[in-house]
Amino acid sequence: MIALPAADGLTLVLAVPAVSAAILALLPGYRITARLNVLASFLTLVAALSLLWRRPEPGLLLHVDDLNIVFVVLNTFVGFTTSAFSASYIAHEIETGRLTPAYLRFYHAMYQALMFEMNLALVANNLGLMWVGVEFATLTTVLMVGIYRTHQALEAAWKYFILGSVGIALALFGTILLYMAARPVAGQEIEAMAWTALMLRAAGFDPELLNLAFVFLLLGYGTKVGLAPMHGWLPDAHAEGPTPISAVLSGLLLNVALHALLRFKMLLATNGQAIAPGQLMVAMGLISLLFAAFMLYRRRDIKRMFAYSSIEHMGIIAFAFGMGGPLANFAGLLHMTMHSLTKSAIFFSVGHIAQVKGTQNMTEIGGLTATHPVLGWGLVAGVVAIAGLPPFGLFMSEFLIITSTFARAPLLAVLFVAGVVLALGALLGKLNGLAFGEPKGRLAPVEASYVPMFAHFALVLAAGVFLPAELVAWFQAVARLLG
Repeated sequence: MIALPAADGLTLVLAVPAVSAAILALLPGYRITARLNVLASFLTLVAALSLLWRRPEPGLLLHVDDLNIVFVVLNTFVGFTTSAFSASYIAHEIETGRLTPAYLRFYHAMYQALMFEMNLALVANNLGLMWVGVEFATLTTVLMVGIYRTHQALEAAWKYFILGSVGIALALFGTILLYMAARPVAGQEIEAMAWTALMLRAAGFDPELLNLAFVFLLLGYGTKVGLAPMHGWLPDAHAEGPTPISAVLSGLLLNVALHALLRFKMLLATNGQAIAPGQLMVAMGLISLLFAAFMLYRRRDIKRMFAYSSIEHMGIIAFAFGMGGPLANFAGLLHMTMHSLTKSAIFFSVGHIAQVKGTQNMTEIGGLTATHPVLGWGLVAGVVAIAGLPPFGLFMSEFLIITSTFARAPLLAVLFVAGVVLALGALLGKLNGLAFGEPKGRLAPVEASYVPMFAHFALVLAAGVFLPAELVAWFQAVARLLG
């Protein structure tokens, strides 16, 4: 481990991607920028890991605590592995002519800018600064979704921009309402927007304003989480954008918005007269789970199918955090981590499949275990993992969520299990044709690396077999913090 001073760890988590984005924007040529993108992502990961041992004192603008460090480490790790996958994936897209160097001029600069914006939103102590991070991350991903410049890609980017802007505007209005609720108690200085200061004084806030603020925040940030019925942008963005961006959207950006929701949920929980935010999260999580489970049966585009799987799993995570309590919160954290690792790996696999077969249409893909055994069995592992089957980590997290819910609300547990089983049936049904059916499509060789994909699957498998005591203690501490 590279030793870094405590202050430098937080500084570098932001400075490395910000400076790298500026440098990459000036450099010509794909190969050199791809390597620098991987190096910058690795250095950001090292800086994030240093925060596990040495943290700076919280300031009015930035802070690191037990909650956001989970998100920061996960964000930088998946950002690093995705940058490694992206290097070979995009190179193949250039060679085949699907992308041109002109379209990719600022691709790696935007990638590092996106990492900076997501990290900023995660470590922001100021609620306004957190909103700015999420807003700029949205705008950056809009540009990256439309990078193919096809009619479908531009339509998906425009749809993402419109719906994302509506969501982020609702979140801004909710943030303003929260400031108005805090001002009589916290004053009008910058402290009135600092989360650490608000947590100490939230018991004295106007509960009616707090309630109204949370409704807008849930709708606004819930749009970015991909919760139904505000999910409309997500399937199109995943299906039409480059696969590395699909991996970042599903594995990382959804988590950033979820982190914001958890912050506000914790704030409301300290005010005894405010509504119970968990009930709203449980309702929206369950709706998202059931809706996505049914929609999985109708998908023909492989990336769009796994986009709906992301809606399903974000619903599961929202449901777990909405139920609350030490066990459900622990399970929610574990599920979020396992989903990020698994879904990004699945998109790595899907990216390879789309390149060798020349299509994303599942009716034109079949028999992958026969034609491309490593790729085919990698997809099998991914679907088994994301479907929540043993021995992968998502089985453990879903089992804990079901156990916790049965103890307190058996009817909700039955609905939850029904949604999970419906999604399981859809995914396994689609997998049968893709992996084991009659071979279909082209037989082009795989020219990209499998290492990022199988590295993620190995971690998810290891978590399903054995969780280190240190990781369990860490997640338990965060679970208690969430209430």
